[in-house]
Amino acid sequence: MPYTPIDVQLKSLPENPGVYQFYDVEEKILYVGKAKNLKKRVASYFNKNHEYGKTRVLVKKIKNIRHIVVPTESDALLLENNLIKKYRPRYNVLLKDDKTYPWICIKNERFPRIFPTRRYIKDGSEYFGPYTSMKTVHTLLDLIKSVYSLRTCNYDLSPDKIAADKYKVCLEYHLGNCKGPCEGLQSEEDYNRQIADIREIVKGSFKESLHYFRDQMKSLAQEMKFEEAQKIKDKIDVLENYQVKTTIVNPNINNVDVFTIVSDEAFAYVNFLQLSHGSIIRSHTMEIKKKLDETDAELLQLAVVEIRQRFNSQSKEIYLPYVIALEDHLKIVVPKLGDKKKILELSERNAKFFRLDRFKQIKIIDPDRHTNRLMAQMKTDLRLAKEPRHIECFDNSNIQGTHPVAACVVFRDGKPTKKEYRHYNIKTVSGPDDFASMEEVVFRRYKRLTEEGESLPQLIVIDGGKGQLSSALKSLDELGLRGKIAIVGIAKRLEEIYFPGDPIPLYLDKRSESLKIIQQLRNEAHRFGISFHRNKRSKAAIDSELEAIKGIGKKTVEELLKKYKSVKRVKEASLEELAETVGNSKAKIIYESFH
Repeated sequence: MPYTPIDVQLKSLPENPGVYQFYDVEEKILYVGKAKNLKKRVASYFNKNHEYGKTRVLVKKIKNIRHIVVPTESDALLLENNLIKKYRPRYNVLLKDDKTYPWICIKNERFPRIFPTRRYIKDGSEYFGPYTSMKTVHTLLDLIKSVYSLRTCNYDLSPDKIAADKYKVCLEYHLGNCKGPCEGLQSEEDYNRQIADIREIVKGSFKESLHYFRDQMKSLAQEMKFEEAQKIKDKIDVLENYQVKTTIVNPNINNVDVFTIVSDEAFAYVNFLQLSHGSIIRSHTMEIKKKLDETDAELLQLAVVEIRQRFNSQSKEIYLPYVIALEDHLKIVVPKLGDKKKILELSERNAKFFRLDRFKQIKIIDPDRHTNRLMAQMKTDLRLAKEPRHIECFDNSNIQGTHPVAACVVFRDGKPTKKEYRHYNIKTVSGPDDFASMEEVVFRRYKRLTEEGESLPQLIVIDGGKGQLSSALKSLDELGLRGKIAIVGIAKRLEEIYFPGDPIPLYLDKRSESLKIIQQLRNEAHRFGISFHRNKRSKAAIDSELEAIKGIGKKTVEELLKKYKSVKRVKEASLEELAETVGNSKAKIIYESFH
């Protein structure tokens, strides 16, 4: 059954937190939602009958799905809020409630006040957040108030008015919650030192404050004030589990375009994040097919111009992974630390996820294109002269030197061809000698292929390090195949890949598709070899149990197993039944040995 475009998109979605957007046939946004697991959440719209007619209508209209991957659920919640406010999708009921997320404000004034707010006003004040829960805001403010003495009044505490005794201390002073700056009882320097400490707490550096809370909780518990101690414990739990900063909204990053690029042999993927007033309002990834050997810098330069024109971006500041030549009036920033760097990393992450999604989609829609890309990638990664369309992998199996065997598995176009798998009993080696066993098996395999005129592989993978690789090379030398077939060894510990004559191994990226194919080959060879080894050992154990009976030879054992299939059934057989198979005298010996 052919896949629909939606089916393909659903199969390629990542299982990460993020925000999804549904579009109709006219590319008009229908709905924005958040998810802890994008794949499961989006698939749920299409694989169940919905109770509400509105949801059924929405699903029928969906013709395209886009998504933005973010680090946490909290980030997804904030990004969803930003996108809903920006695009006002028809099916988002949250539009009726224009509530924004809360911030903590340190007011731009003499003896600054600290308070929660949902309004972000550009008056020079400092804003921290936004927070996904007002409970977190109140917990932080309660923490601050319990440690520091701050004013809560909204008086204008100018030096002239304080000197003129315009104000009198209030009840907060008498309760010990304020040190009375309104009457000049607290210096501005001392007050600002408190504000500096509080600023660190709000930014996330509150180890000292947590220590203070824990001491307070223990003190209350010792005084048998368990309810109050539990309230303090709840505050500690919220603070320890809360993520104080988010890369999704940062008021210090205003009206910026962010671009990153990831690429492979044939394609490049450029991600664009648009930030307005510190919030992400758009994410778009462009796929570029390489024509010649264009560099990433050249492709990024073209993409930046194209994407800014397409979305009519007026931003004067651009974040990039490195400097490229653009219009003179644009300010280019290459972030190294902090929130700007996190935004750049988020963009790169989305480019990588888009690339993986495309691979998954191509694998479903166009398997040949997927195979061609994979083979080209392996050729590059392993520095091969030809694409490894035909790969063979060898593994030895023996336990304490008994029943040494070997396995050869065959992959064509990156997939197992099980009918071509081969088992080998080691014939010329006695004892547990992996190197000699590898030499024997490789020689036997390619001597036979050469004599029978069969096609040889483009790549041989040896399960083992430099020792096993050297042994396999001896056989290729003896057969005159050295240089005609590429050969590598893979060591288990750090997945090092060894090449002939090169003492320094190659370390592929752990997420590399080339490494995954080699690991699959190695694991398949190991599985195939171990299963053969187990069968051989179990058969030997059965044979030896029957052959151990004095007066019973190998031929008699074969006759018994041919009829009864197992030693257990031989034991259960009656004397008469055994006599029918092997005669009276042998039947009596066998029967008496088991009874």
